[in-house]
Amino acid sequence: MLSQFCIRRPIFATVLSIIIVLAGLLCLRVLPLSQYPDISPPSVMISTTYEGADSQTIARTVAAPIEDQLSGIEGLLYYTSSIRSNGDIRIQCVFDVGTDANDAMLEINNRVRTAERRLPDRVRDEGVSVRKRNNDTLLMMALWSPDGSYGVTDLADYANLNIVDELKRIPGIGDVNVFGNAQSAMRIWLDPDRMGALGVTVQDVDNAIQTQNAQRTAGRVGVAPTIPEQQLFYTVRTPGQLLTPEQFANVIVRADGPNGIVRMRDIAATEVGKRSYEFRVDINGLPGVNVGVYLQTGANAVAASELVKAKVAELASHYPKGKIAHLITDDTTVFVEASLTEVYRTLAEAGLLVLLVVFVFLQSWRATIIPIIAVPVSLIGTMAGLWLLDFSLNTLTLFAMTLSIGIVVDDAIVVLENVERIMRTEGLGPYEASQKAMKEVSGALVAIVLVLSSVFIPVAFLGGIAGELYRQFAVTVAVSVMLSGFVALTLTPALCAIFLKPHDADAKRNFFFTKFNQGLASLTMRFLQLVRLALKHRVVTATILVLVTAGAWQMIQRIPTSFIPTEDQGIVRMALQLPEGAAFPRTEKVVDELYQTVRANEAVRSVVTMVGFDTLSSDQRANAATFITQLKHWDERTKSASDVQKEFTQLIASHPDVRGVATTPGAIPGLGATNGFSGYVLSRGNDNPLVLQEVMDVYLDALAERPELTSLRSFLRADSPQLVLSVDEAKAIALGVSVEEVYDTISALMGSSYINDFTRNGKIYRVVMQAKADARATPEDLGRGYVRSSSGEMIPISSLISYERISGADTLARMNGYLAAQFMGAAAQGVSSGDAIRIAEEVGAAVLPEGYTIEWTGQAYHEKRIGSSSATAFGFGLLMMFLILAALYERWSLPIAVVLAVPYAVLGAMCAIWIRGTPNDIYFQIGLMVLVGLTAKNAILIVEVAAQKLEEGKGPFTAAIEAAGLRFRPILMTSLAFVLGVVPLILATGAGAAARHSMGTGVFGGMLAATFISTIFVPVFFTWFASRTKRKR
Repeated sequence: MLSQFCIRRPIFATVLSIIIVLAGLLCLRVLPLSQYPDISPPSVMISTTYEGADSQTIARTVAAPIEDQLSGIEGLLYYTSSIRSNGDIRIQCVFDVGTDANDAMLEINNRVRTAERRLPDRVRDEGVSVRKRNNDTLLMMALWSPDGSYGVTDLADYANLNIVDELKRIPGIGDVNVFGNAQSAMRIWLDPDRMGALGVTVQDVDNAIQTQNAQRTAGRVGVAPTIPEQQLFYTVRTPGQLLTPEQFANVIVRADGPNGIVRMRDIAATEVGKRSYEFRVDINGLPGVNVGVYLQTGANAVAASELVKAKVAELASHYPKGKIAHLITDDTTVFVEASLTEVYRTLAEAGLLVLLVVFVFLQSWRATIIPIIAVPVSLIGTMAGLWLLDFSLNTLTLFAMTLSIGIVVDDAIVVLENVERIMRTEGLGPYEASQKAMKEVSGALVAIVLVLSSVFIPVAFLGGIAGELYRQFAVTVAVSVMLSGFVALTLTPALCAIFLKPHDADAKRNFFFTKFNQGLASLTMRFLQLVRLALKHRVVTATILVLVTAGAWQMIQRIPTSFIPTEDQGIVRMALQLPEGAAFPRTEKVVDELYQTVRANEAVRSVVTMVGFDTLSSDQRANAATFITQLKHWDERTKSASDVQKEFTQLIASHPDVRGVATTPGAIPGLGATNGFSGYVLSRGNDNPLVLQEVMDVYLDALAERPELTSLRSFLRADSPQLVLSVDEAKAIALGVSVEEVYDTISALMGSSYINDFTRNGKIYRVVMQAKADARATPEDLGRGYVRSSSGEMIPISSLISYERISGADTLARMNGYLAAQFMGAAAQGVSSGDAIRIAEEVGAAVLPEGYTIEWTGQAYHEKRIGSSSATAFGFGLLMMFLILAALYERWSLPIAVVLAVPYAVLGAMCAIWIRGTPNDIYFQIGLMVLVGLTAKNAILIVEVAAQKLEEGKGPFTAAIEAAGLRFRPILMTSLAFVLGVVPLILATGAGAAARHSMGTGVFGGMLAATFISTIFVPVFFTWFASRTKRKR
C-alpha cells in the first residue's frame, strides 16, 4: 500500500512533494494574470465611411448589402449596425464563446468582399475594414501640452507619428486610434461668391488639386543600354506633392478666367487645420487629444495593459521637454490588479486562520507543522495543473485556491487526528499509530477525493460563458483536491511518523487548552444526545428533512438572481445629450458648466471630457458629450463609485437642457461598456425611424414607472431637424447641367469633400475642401454655389433647388438586419440584474405593438442564455457523487445517506445571502458546488466509520452513534478551519469585494448548517439504508 510504503521511506515521500512544489513554482512564473478567464465572446468589427450621406441612405446602400451576406455564418450569435451622423458605419459581429477569432474574421472578410461590388463608389474608394477587436476600450491615453505650446492638432499629429503605430505593434492590441479625427488636414475654405464671379466650380478645384498635387516620375538619364562613351547616369526627380498652405494657395484653378489666371488664393483660404472640427477633448480642463487602445479578441487584458504602459513610459522619455504630458485614463485593468492583490491578501489571511484552528484543536506545534507543510504542497502544485490546462491566475482560480485551503487542510487533519487519537487511546508510538491510522482512513480519503472531484469535474463540460466560469473554478478545486489526497496518502503519514511524539497522559496543559478540551467534550456529549434523540424520533427527522428540502427550494425560487455582482472599478462615466439640433458651441458651453462641479467632487482624481462624442453609443454628434472620471484609489476615498454615480445622475437631472446617464464600467470586459442591461427593440415590419421612436418613447415611459429600474436611456432620436433637398431635374437638364454635379457641389460646400492626400514626416494627411463658415450657416446657403452649364455659363444652384424642413434620424441602429432602437438601463439598488431583465421583458410584452420585439446584447444576452446552467451543474454534481459512492460501497442505497445531507447546507447558504441581501449570482452558485462536496465529505466521514462498525458485527444504531462520536471532532475541526478560511471573503473591502462577499457569504452559511445541523441527521440516514441493506442480505 502506498501509505505504508511512504511511512517506511519518508525521504521518498518528501522527494515526491518537493517535485510537486518545484513544478508549481516554475509554472507560477509563467502563468498569465487576468480578471476573468477568456470568456468574452469573440467579436469582429466591420467599418467604413460614406462622407456626406445621411443615415437612411447609408442604411440602404451600405449596411443592407453587407448585412445580407452575414446570415448563416457558423457561431455568429448576433450582429449590430451603428450608422453615425458623420457618415461612419460600424457593424459589430459577436460570436459564441469558443469560436476561433481568426476563422471568424476570415469568414466575415470573405463575405464583405462579396458584398463590396454592391457598395457606392465613394465607399469602395474609402475601403471597408474588417478587424477582430472588442468594441470597448482597454484604456485611453490623454495627451495635453502643459505650457500650451502644442495645439490640439499638433498633439494629434504627434500621437499619430510617434505613438499610435508603436502601440499597434504590441501583442494583444487590436487597434489604436486618435478620437475625433483631430489630426492635421490641408483645409481649403472655399468662397462660393468669388467662385461664381470668377467662373470656377467645385469640380474645377477638385481637378486642379488632383492634377497639381501628385507625385510623378521622370526616370533616369544614361541608363543601360547606352552609348560606349556614357560616363555618368542621373536620377531625375520631380517636384512631387504639395506640402505647405502657400503651395496649395498657388495652385492654378483656371487659366482662362475673366482676369486671366485664377489661383486657389483668389477663391479660397488655405491652412493646415483639423480633419474634423466637431470634437473636443479636455484633460482636467486643458485642451488635448484622447488615444483609444482596443484589446484584440482573446488577448489577456492585464498583460496587454502592462505592455502598453511600459511602451508609453518609454515613449514619454522622448517627449519635447515641458511641452507634452500624458495621463492614462479609463483604465479598467487598475481595478483588475487591485482586485487580484486583494484576493492574494484574502488567500494569506485564510491560510493563517486555518492554521490557527488546527493549532487550537491539536494543541501542539509539532502537530501543526504537518498541515503547514502539507497545505502549501497541494496549493503550489495546483499551479502546475493550471499551466497544463492553459488556465490563468484569475479571480475564479484564486477564489478556488482560497476555498481549497479549507478543503486541502481537511485531508491532512483527517490523517493527523486519527494518528493522534490512536496514540492517545491505544498508547502506540507515532510510527505504529501512523500505520494503523492509514489502514483505517485510507478508504475514506480516497472516497473524499473521488467524491469532491466527481462534484466538480462534470461541470468542465458545460458550454458558453457560464461553463467557462464554472470550469476554471471547478477544475482548479479538483486539481488541488487530487493533489491533497495524494499528499495525505504519502507525505502526511510520513511526517506524522517523524514529527509526532508519544502521548503523555501526565503532561500538564495550559489553562486555555484545558478549558477548550472541556468545552469540546461537553459539546460532543450534547451532539451525541441530539443524535440519539434524532434516532429515537425518526419520523420527526424525516419530516424535518422534507421541510428543509421544501424550504431550500422556496428560497431558491424567491431570492433574486443575477449574473455578476456590480463592482466599484474606480471609473464613472457620464454620457450627455442636448436637444436635437443643438450646435457644437452650445454643447461646449454646457460641458464647461458641468465640468466645474464634476472636478470639485472629492472622490475624483481626473476628468476627461469629450465634446461631440457619446461613448455609450460610440457616436460622434454635435449635441453629445462624455465625461470620463477616474476616481481616487479605494483607500483614498470614502465614497464608492455607486455614490459618485448617484451624485452625477442628480447633476444631470438638475440641468434643464441635458438628458443623459451616469454609468460604471461593465463587470466583464467585452460584454458591454456599462453595468446593467442593454438591448434593442427591433422593428420587423416597418423601417420608418419616426414610428420606431414613438414606440420606444411609450416603452421607455412604461419602464420609467417601475421603481426597480434606473439609468434608462434610448439612443434613437428621430426628431432631429433636417432639410429635404430636391433638384429640379428637368430644368437642370434643359440648361445642360449634370444633376449629379449639383449634388456633389452642395455636398462639398456644406459638408466637406476629401480630394486626395499629401505627405509630411512620413505620414499621409488629407486634403479637404469645404465652404467657409459664413457660407454654410443657414439653409439658404444651400444655393450659394455655382455649376457650369454645357454652354459654359455659370448657373447659381439656388435656381435649381428647393428644400423643406422635416424631422428625422441623424443616427440609426440595426440588429440582425432589422431597423432597431438601442436602449439601456440598470437595476436599482437592492434589485438583481435578473429581475431587471424580467421586468423589462414583462413591460415590453404589455406595451410593444405587434411586429416589435426585444433582443438582448452583451451581458444581458448571456445572462438570459445561461438559464439553467447552474441547475445542470448542480444536478450533474449530485449524480456523479451518488454514482461514485455507490461504486465505493457496492450498494445503491447507502450513498443516499450522504446525498440527503445536502439540502441542509443549501438552505443554510440561501438563508445567509437572504440575510445579507446579496443575489443568487454566479459566484454564489459556484460556492454552492463547493458546499455539495464538503457536506458530502462530512457525511462520508461518519458513514465510512459506521459501515466499518457494521462489518464488525455491531447493530446499525450502535454503529451510527459510535461513528458520530468518533468523527465529530475531526468534522468540527475541518469544518471550522474551512469556515474561518472564508471569513476574509465575507469581510472583504476594496477592489473586487462584491464578488468575494457573494461567494463567501453563501459558503459560510451553508457550511455552518452542514456542520452543526446535517451531521446530527446523517447517522439517522445511515440507519435507514444500512438496516434495509442488512435485511436484504
